[in-house]
Amino acid sequence: MAYLCLVLRFQTCKFDCCYFNEITGDGRFGLNELSVIHRLVVRLDRADQRVVEVMAAHGLGLLRISLGVVFIWFGLLKVIGVTPVADLVTAVISWVPAALSVPLVGLFEVVLGVGLVVGYGLRFTLLLLWLHLAGTFLLLLVRPDLTFQSGNLLFLTADGEFVIKNLVLISGGIAVGSTVRRHEQKSPTESGRGG
Repeated sequence: MAYLCLVLRFQTCKFDCCYFNEITGDGRFGLNELSVIHRLVVRLDRADQRVVEVMAAHGLGLLRISLGVVFIWFGLLKVIGVTPVADLVTAVISWVPAALSVPLVGLFEVVLGVGLVVGYGLRFTLLLLWLHLAGTFLLLLVRPDLTFQSGNLLFLTADGEFVIKNLVLISGGIAVGSTVRRHEQKSPTESGRGG
């Protein structure tokens, strides 16, 4: 929030300096203070441009890798049997014994995470990601007693919050998916990497 306030103040100051310079017509207002402020605003503007360029250049790649790390981490917890959500997995896949379903889901998540981190076969990896995350929403239907407080659809339990936060992961997958064609155009010899 502080950064947003600084940026808004910076944009206002930038506008003021440009306006005063237009009025005087000679490129400076005539006060040393305004000249100092103008130079500071110009420097801040350049720094802001660089920060935005870095975020634009690397943000989606970092998002892809961080999604992968989350899936690997959560998956490994299921594989080694120390996940706090084993009961949720078995609630959705109740026809498969927990001793089998939890580690298999974990293994699936690890493979999914590795696919995201490596970035190879991204289309297929993202398809699996969306199917997996859509499957987590089944808990809301098959066991609403675990996800909603007293049956009220507006009041989530901790398990319900755990499921609903997957909307963010789905959106992250959509953002990463927006890069698939761009990767193909950059590197025609590696077009298979996109999916």
